[in-house]
Amino acid sequence: MSLRERSPGGAAEAGEDATAALAEPDGPDRCLSLLPWDRFSAWLHCVCVVGFDLELGQAVEVIYPPHSKLTDKEKTNICYLSFPDSNSGCLGDTQFCFRFRRSPGRKVSLCCFLDQLDRDLPVYLKKDSAYYYGYVYFRQVRDKSLKRGYFQKSLVLISKLPYVHLFRTMLKQIAPEYFEKSEAFLEAVCSDVDRWPAPIPGKILHLPIMGIIMKLRIPTYRDKPGTTQIVQNMHQADAQISMALPTVHEVDLFRCFCPVFFHIQMLWELVLLGEPLVVMAPSPSESSETVLALVSCISPLKYCSDFRPYFTIHDSEFKEYTTRTQAPPSVILGVTNPFFAKTLQHWPHIIRIGDLKLPGEVPKQVKVKKLKNLKTLDSKPGVYTSYKPYLNKDEEIVKQLQKGVQQKRPTEAQSVILRRYFLELTESFIIPLERYVASLMPLQKCISPWKSPPQLRQFSQDDFMKTLEKAGPQLTSGLKGDWIGLYRHFLKSPNFDGWFRSRQKEMTQKLEALHLEALCNENLVFWSQKHTEVETVDLVLKLKNKLLQADREHLPVKTDTLKKLQTHINDIILALPDDLQDILLKTGTT
Repeated sequence: MSLRERSPGGAAEAGEDATAALAEPDGPDRCLSLLPWDRFSAWLHCVCVVGFDLELGQAVEVIYPPHSKLTDKEKTNICYLSFPDSNSGCLGDTQFCFRFRRSPGRKVSLCCFLDQLDRDLPVYLKKDSAYYYGYVYFRQVRDKSLKRGYFQKSLVLISKLPYVHLFRTMLKQIAPEYFEKSEAFLEAVCSDVDRWPAPIPGKILHLPIMGIIMKLRIPTYRDKPGTTQIVQNMHQADAQISMALPTVHEVDLFRCFCPVFFHIQMLWELVLLGEPLVVMAPSPSESSETVLALVSCISPLKYCSDFRPYFTIHDSEFKEYTTRTQAPPSVILGVTNPFFAKTLQHWPHIIRIGDLKLPGEVPKQVKVKKLKNLKTLDSKPGVYTSYKPYLNKDEEIVKQLQKGVQQKRPTEAQSVILRRYFLELTESFIIPLERYVASLMPLQKCISPWKSPPQLRQFSQDDFMKTLEKAGPQLTSGLKGDWIGLYRHFLKSPNFDGWFRSRQKEMTQKLEALHLEALCNENLVFWSQKHTEVETVDLVLKLKNKLLQADREHLPVKTDTLKKLQTHINDIILALPDDLQDILLKTGTT
């Protein structure tokens, strides 16, 4: 069935049938529980083809599936972000990615089921419903038959998922063939994606795409940070080629940081503190990879501010982000247009990088440059800032990476070393905060089934600072420096705000779950016999609301606890007069 023949359908109810059918691609309930394109929608919003029109400029030529909805503003952003700036001179094939704001108010297909999957992800891989990613494969080749003299076209995957490596690999497989075969081939690609299993974290997934099977595993929040479960490559009995992806989301860290690796620790601090950062690069490929590398360097912390791997002067947020009437926002921008060297010269931290090539020799020590020396995008590569790092420089990691270059250590191995270094640095920083925030949790003995769950104690900056003397980062890190100053700065940042809100939510839900367990351990029927009918009805309604809350907020409660509470409710109702039983059995919850 071709794309144009298939029912445009909206969304299936994301109930248990849809969950089971999505998880099992060939399950018996597939036709009953899923509408066409529901599987596709779990991975991609749509696929766009962007071409160049001599009169209109960049234009979206095709959108698949045909019923996919994009606002005019979204289409305009996709058009301009799918082509490199003219100064980049990207001849041949180029891959990069961008990120842009979604227009508000759109209903999401299968939202309940996809939210369930999102909860099992590490915090840094959770999707942000306010943004889309665009994964681009751009081709520019000479073609004398065209007026412009060049064939210029981009195949773009639009998705809410930050799975950079997966979609980059997928485009590498399908884009070259698409440029040769055009529309019919794209229909077949989309049909393949609509047969994929759901993006379930923790499972080995087999994703067929045009005769090749990509094998991968999406991480879960239960995985130990810094570890990657290897997906083994196996020969397929049906002779299909199997390709094992070592990661779905990671970029080549060492390659990205190589031009500035003498300053990696300072860059880690700037990202941690949510400082405004601009990456000026020769092409969208370099800018997008470097921005993604920066955002990932504070993992497992989530970078909570906005970041744009590739940003142009046509972006809908251009004025908002380049205005001089207020301080630069907490955002990381990747740019290639020389115009930005002037427009953003008031920004406090600018990284200028050259071509990202695999290092064959040891990079020379490059000093941090003063901002006033950055005149144009042709300025020498380096970091332009007046920022003074809080922590003393770790010379060991620099020596280790330099030694690796001299010994021709593979860039993958260098990236593993660098990723471990960033992980240990971030964990040393965050563990004291985790320990202090855990102490804000009320003791279990304070939880009474007959009172509302107790509140978390307030976060006190002074109290936290006092804990650092005996239980600070010095327990896990040998780095010296002004850790106190770094914490004070961090506590004012969007990254702290996002992290603390997430921890607060987890702990509040844990308190609600403990309160539910305390209720279940009480003899509620006996209690109801000693109280008036009005009080008993009030209890039943409150218990029903508790069950609804547990389901709605996905509280960390055992299934047995919920069943036990439901039994308590039923027993209490059955002990009441018949007329009240009828009313309470029919009454839902608010």
